[in-house]
Amino acid sequence: MKRTLITSTIVAALGGLLFGFDTAVISGTTQWLEEVFDLSKFWLGFTVASALIGTILGSILVGRPADRVGRRNVLFVLAVFYFVSAVGSALAWSWISFLVFRFLGGLAVGGASVVSPMYIAEISPARYRGRLVAVTQFNIVFGILLAFFSNYLITQLNLGTIEWRWMFGVEAVPAAAFFFLLFLNPYSPRWLVTQARLDEARRVLEKCGTDSGSIESEIREIQASLDLEHHSLQEPFYTKKYRKPILLAVAIAMFNQLSGINALMYYAPHIFKMAGAGAESAMLQTVAVGGTNLIFTMAALAIIDFFGRKRLMIVGSIGYILSLGSTAWAFYSFGTEFTSAGSAVVLISLLVFIASHAFGQGAVIWVFISEIFPNRVRARGQALGSFTHWLMAALISWTFPVIADLSGGYTFAFYGICMIGQLLWVVFVMPETKGISLEKIQKKLGIE
Repeated sequence: MKRTLITSTIVAALGGLLFGFDTAVISGTTQWLEEVFDLSKFWLGFTVASALIGTILGSILVGRPADRVGRRNVLFVLAVFYFVSAVGSALAWSWISFLVFRFLGGLAVGGASVVSPMYIAEISPARYRGRLVAVTQFNIVFGILLAFFSNYLITQLNLGTIEWRWMFGVEAVPAAAFFFLLFLNPYSPRWLVTQARLDEARRVLEKCGTDSGSIESEIREIQASLDLEHHSLQEPFYTKKYRKPILLAVAIAMFNQLSGINALMYYAPHIFKMAGAGAESAMLQTVAVGGTNLIFTMAALAIIDFFGRKRLMIVGSIGYILSLGSTAWAFYSFGTEFTSAGSAVVLISLLVFIASHAFGQGAVIWVFISEIFPNRVRARGQALGSFTHWLMAALISWTFPVIADLSGGYTFAFYGICMIGQLLWVVFVMPETKGISLEKIQKKLGIE
């Protein structure tokens, strides 16, 4: 594996690290936000979801800029958004100003969820692509763990009412590092071919590697997949010929959130308090969730190109069903009167849940969506998948505090039933894409 390929992947995946950090950091601040801004459960849910509204817009709007100015240039803009959001959220002088800066961070997360995995997929030879795109997911998970651990350390400093401001502010450091490191990365060779910058594309392929071993045959295959004599980069996207990848992307993105994963990411301390944990214990258990997520993401990353996307999804789906079922049982059985045994059941079940997510959906979603669309519409396809993911995330995150307040059992039972649906979809519908070049996947899905 070539050095430029490895370093470019790591830098691009920093967009994922900031994605994970920005997503999870708010979990440690919800109680402070309720008190400081005097929020009801409904408006707390809205405040948490405010970043997700930005994420939805960021994911759907970033596709065309990524086609026009290039994946790398868009990542520079997203790094600036992350930095301004972190500083602004920390210094917010009112609820409205806080919502605005969180919204800006959401735009960055939505854009990064599209562009980081797409960029890595386009610079990677097929034999490494699963592992390298999954580095984005590893960094998302590492960012989540960093946020949980950072929140825990800050709570130990007893900073009082400014505690939540420090939790948001520390994100400015990795955001600045991301911006400056991007200068080391080349443009995507597939984007360069769309711009007819063939000599530059050749140089990047020489540095990053090819599927066939021949740079010229790789260029010809990319040009054939674009087929710009018969297809335009601006041609309609929602057409019959792209129906199969569109439906696959929408399905995997919807199922990802119907597991309830973002409810756990945003409300982990709240869930553990519901199950009887004290405030400090709940924050520490959240760090355990982040650590489990990281370990099982690393395991999936190591084997995704050998084991395949589909098998990981099957294992993860079964784990989801078992863990969500036992969590729902615990909330049905103990209600609001949890014993230490009941609290242990919830902790163990949610650790199994996060392991199942990390090993299955978490490792696969961004790899799979980045693979199934043809070169000429990949940016828009990736944007659609991310938009669906974040729309569902916003719905889950906004409704969770209200619904869980009524019944934790019903909430987790609903997520478990949805995961039975995911298992059936994976077994009967989802195609395997491991070890196949992006151009050959296009042919496998019957797209001319």
